[in-house]
Amino acid sequence: MGKQITEMLKGTLEGIVLAILATQPAYGYEITARLREQGFTDIAEGTIYALLVRIEQRGFVAVEKVPSEKGPPRKVYSLNAQGRDYLNEFWRTWSFLSDRLAQLHEGGK
Repeated sequence: MGKQITEMLKGTLEGIVLAILATQPAYGYEITARLREQGFTDIAEGTIYALLVRIEQRGFVAVEKVPSEKGPPRKVYSLNAQGRDYLNEFWRTWSFLSDRLAQLHEGGK
């Protein structure tokens, strides 16, 4: 898959991370670990941290600093109402695209 999956992930990773946060709050490393459990093994932690900054700036998440046993406090992200609205739109868009791609894959039926 290589480069093609990397390019496709660029457009969907935000929605994927928001979907993870919809299940329960998490900090950056936990999000990366969950992605890896789902088979997204090539995503660098730095990519996730940069994405978390963007979704925080866009107002999609609430952030709580939680003390850590090791080092500085962790930023725990949870989906807020605006993030849920955005995620719902993401899923509607994903369904639309998925349906159209399936039709194309089946020969336009």
